[in-house]
Amino acid sequence: MRHTDVIILNADYTFLNIVSWKEAVCLLVKGAAKPVDSFNETTAVRIAKIVKTVSSKYLVPLVMRLVTLVRKKFRTKVPWNKQAIYLRDNYTCQYCGKILKDGETTIDHVVPKSRGGKSTFENCVTACKKCNSKKNNRLPSDCGLSLRVRPVQPTITEYTNAKLKKIGVYGILKEVGLF
Repeated sequence: MRHTDVIILNADYTFLNIVSWKEAVCLLVKGAAKPVDSFNETTAVRIAKIVKTVSSKYLVPLVMRLVTLVRKKFRTKVPWNKQAIYLRDNYTCQYCGKILKDGETTIDHVVPKSRGGKSTFENCVTACKKCNSKKNNRLPSDCGLSLRVRPVQPTITEYTNAKLKKIGVYGILKEVGLF
């Protein structure tokens, strides 16, 4: 999460989205959102940005709440993509256990595509480049590797929690007393 991003909560205080400070100013000006007022007089609202115009000054808070409740359309399952695999595996190589940075991650097909393996949550894992090279176009058992955890499709809740933790939303909400 960038310094100028703003956390938007639904009217019922559930997490909704992260928006840029520009979008947050638009919501404030339209009256569609308000700063979260769970602060007492001694604590100030954490500010993401101060925007000055010719006639006024806007303090854009780090956390805002929509005035009206927005109904969210829930998906029934997490869509398959590389980021979802990395989040599910917590950016950890599933063969050696090394914690990886964004540029060090690779996706490994447990059953290689050349042997009929598909790009699914049950067949793909996060791997470091060294382990992925060692495994190459073989099954893990053929090259002396074993999976630490059996890969499964994450639930929507597991995926959302992992994503919010990764971008730091929980830490900020905890700081302002909402979590």
